[in-house]
Amino acid sequence: MPEMEGVAFLEKAKIIYPDAKRVLLTAYSDTDAAIKAINDVQLDYYLMKPWDPPSEKLYPVLNDLLDEWQMNYRPDFQGIKLVGYQYSPKSHALKDFLAGNLRPYQWFDIDSNPKAQELLDLHNLDRKELPIVFFEDGTHLLSPDPRALSARIGLNANAQLDLYDVVIIGAGPSGLAAAVYGGSEGLKTLLIEKRAPGGQAGTSSRIENYLGFPKGLSGAELSHRAITQARRFGVEFLSPQEVNAIENDGHYKILTLNDGSKITSKSVVITTGVDYRKLPASGVDNFTGAGIYYGAAMTEANSCRNKKVYVIGGGNSAGQGAVYLSKFAEKVTILIRREDLSSSMSSYLIDQINAIDNIEVVGKHEVIETCGNGHLQKLVIQNVEDHSTYDMEADALFIFIGAKPVTDWLDDKLIRDQRGYVMTGRDLLLEESFKKLWKLEREPFLLETCVPGIFAAGDVRAGAMNRVASAVGEGAMAIKFVHEYLAEI
Repeated sequence: MPEMEGVAFLEKAKIIYPDAKRVLLTAYSDTDAAIKAINDVQLDYYLMKPWDPPSEKLYPVLNDLLDEWQMNYRPDFQGIKLVGYQYSPKSHALKDFLAGNLRPYQWFDIDSNPKAQELLDLHNLDRKELPIVFFEDGTHLLSPDPRALSARIGLNANAQLDLYDVVIIGAGPSGLAAAVYGGSEGLKTLLIEKRAPGGQAGTSSRIENYLGFPKGLSGAELSHRAITQARRFGVEFLSPQEVNAIENDGHYKILTLNDGSKITSKSVVITTGVDYRKLPASGVDNFTGAGIYYGAAMTEANSCRNKKVYVIGGGNSAGQGAVYLSKFAEKVTILIRREDLSSSMSSYLIDQINAIDNIEVVGKHEVIETCGNGHLQKLVIQNVEDHSTYDMEADALFIFIGAKPVTDWLDDKLIRDQRGYVMTGRDLLLEESFKKLWKLEREPFLLETCVPGIFAAGDVRAGAMNRVASAVGEGAMAIKFVHEYLAEI
């Protein structure tokens, strides 16, 4: 080459690309230089001029070297890269949002992964701007909120039509089923979800008692199948988007979204489901997203590798989370207030837990305080019988305690029971306020609320069974009643 000999070039290239194969092209008179280069730059091969015909003397050599390189080559992840701090609530929120919306991403912890700093240096970025999301096209977003991120990954947050036959609020199993049946039966259907499809079921690592899946399936897989199916039937899906209020205007329902926009529909199906109750222990709010997580076992499992993890809750979701976490953690401890799991968890799941060596179930104990410096480090645990306490080191705490209905956004026009669940059907006839609100001659349909044309299905409904299959059934049933309502207006 005009300014540098081949050996000198390979010496410099070796520093930048240490795993690349190195070949020297040399004339017969330079054989000594080629032999010296074998030692100096760990030459893989040298080719002597002339290499004609190339099909015999050049290409076979290069093919062999490429094949050998390919065997050990691990390509860089092609997709979204998220750089942040492990114990950052905002980093956790972005991870949870991407995982919940089934968008593949690679996580880089700035404190433990040297490639994270390389990405920042490459783009001249500072740690103060974390978390940062990098995209395949080389662009990035600095500390984005889920709404800004959703626009970049192709999610839609704006309605396309002026009027819908039915709007479904909440994309859990019940909402997804309603969307599939609404779309397949020709209704102009809109599905609105404030976070990610699947609801609580979407965070489950394994659902093993759902009909038709003998080997089980994850909540994410079930959600992905359902969303794909709904879209195939022309259902419009808004996410992340949240409904703040519903107003009744004659035969039309006016939905106000959190961005101030409004949507008009002939009918509404409320399938907002339930959310985990907050743990009343002291200090929990300080470490939520920084070692303490509500659900999210699949999102944070890899960060719990070889660590001590605690799970609070005795339901199936807690058991499924513990089983999944046990594949990563050194030890998983399930804390429950009751004596054992038999009264609240399916027997098949209890058998699985009993067969896993690194899962321990501790009954009649609860967490009363969480401690740490910047992230969770210690739990104060109390015996519920004698009220004695003791401290335990903990790297992560996953909370699956009961549920509360997501109905705080509803006004008093919809009758709810004492726990906040939406009342429907004949149960409404026992309420004193029902006759003041209901002015039709017929009784409300089975899943209809005290406002004609507004239905409730799944876990948000008073008296609903807390099972995925029953939620799916109610979602499908709601569309039948939507048809009957639309036929009478």
